[in-house]
Amino acid sequence: MEKNEVVVTGLGAITPLGPDVASTWRALVAGESGIRGDALGDSGDDELRGVAAGTMAVDPASLLPPVQARRLDRSQQAALVAAAEAWADANLSDVDPERLAAVIGTGIGGVQTLLREDDVRETSGARRVSPRTVPMLMPNAAAALISITYNARGGSYTPVSACSSGAEAIAFGARLIRAGEADVVIAGGTEAAIAPITVAGFRQARSLSHHSDDPASASRPFAADRSGFVLGEGSAIIVMESAEHASARGARIHAVLAGAGIAADAHHITAPAPDGSGQISAMRKALAQAGLEAGQIGHVNAHATGTEVGDAAEAIAINAVLGRATVTAPKAALGHLFGAAGAIEALIAVLSIEHGIIPPTRNLDRSTVDPGIDLDVVTQRRELTQHAVLSNSFGFGGQNVSLIFTAER
Repeated sequence: MEKNEVVVTGLGAITPLGPDVASTWRALVAGESGIRGDALGDSGDDELRGVAAGTMAVDPASLLPPVQARRLDRSQQAALVAAAEAWADANLSDVDPERLAAVIGTGIGGVQTLLREDDVRETSGARRVSPRTVPMLMPNAAAALISITYNARGGSYTPVSACSSGAEAIAFGARLIRAGEADVVIAGGTEAAIAPITVAGFRQARSLSHHSDDPASASRPFAADRSGFVLGEGSAIIVMESAEHASARGARIHAVLAGAGIAADAHHITAPAPDGSGQISAMRKALAQAGLEAGQIGHVNAHATGTEVGDAAEAIAINAVLGRATVTAPKAALGHLFGAAGAIEALIAVLSIEHGIIPPTRNLDRSTVDPGIDLDVVTQRRELTQHAVLSNSFGFGGQNVSLIFTAER
């Protein structure tokens, strides 16, 4: 391996499909769904009844000491659960704290704490608001808590770039390693923003799926009858190291982060650029950094949220860079985890490399793929023959990130 290569040595996750990496991967490959009905329960608003969402398979608070869990927002709980698994998987014990960094992206941060404590203030007065409110709601808290837990003094960073936050965190972490600023980076994303206000806002924007009456089939990326995305929550964390550092300690390597590309549309606050320029640029930058040609990509983990405009735009961009590529859409099973989406899909890309499997896209068969989508959409589990996977994450504001993972060279 080259000296400046970045390798993945640890994986951790808590998702709508399972409380850890193994259960999430097993359910995804089996074509199961993590989408559940009536996710908001009794919100007091009849218009929000029956909303489908990808809530975490297990309450993250139940996986932490009770006293610690009470002091954390749900998004922070999820991040610490995923980080603990990733750290254990990497089997790191003796790391120079000054050479260890944490980069954890989020789209919103502790929104559930913010909403709950504002309700407390309105109903019971300012003196009843928790003194822990600010550290529980601030977006950088997950990165800070992970930094504190693992004594990561090399830097604590928080990309907040909508739906590309988790992928951008991983790209940023790789930059720290390549620049020689860190030997090890704990990177990923976390989100727990399934709340009446977010559901109402996305519904008013006509972004949510209309198929909540059948939760398991509500998320339909690339389908002719797709109608919007499904909210999800959870966290995925990976441990990255320089190849030199990993080799010196005899670490097990899951995959190589061969390339990362970041680009902006500079076009619109929510809509993608019509010509796909930002997405195309991100993918081309990732390919260039990885030193790969289009034909060497085994498949694409598409951003594919299930919106009519978004899926069509991404298909055009993929066609422009890779031609009629093989793609899969994990959000059909997971829902859209916003700031954590790019991290969980990067983790899935790593697992595809490691196991040689392309997971299927749920809620789709060849007859239901939108005829305007000129891609080879995987609808049944398939063998991965080219061991390089490109993972796309695109966010509101024209934020575009593409990551390429390969097998160890």
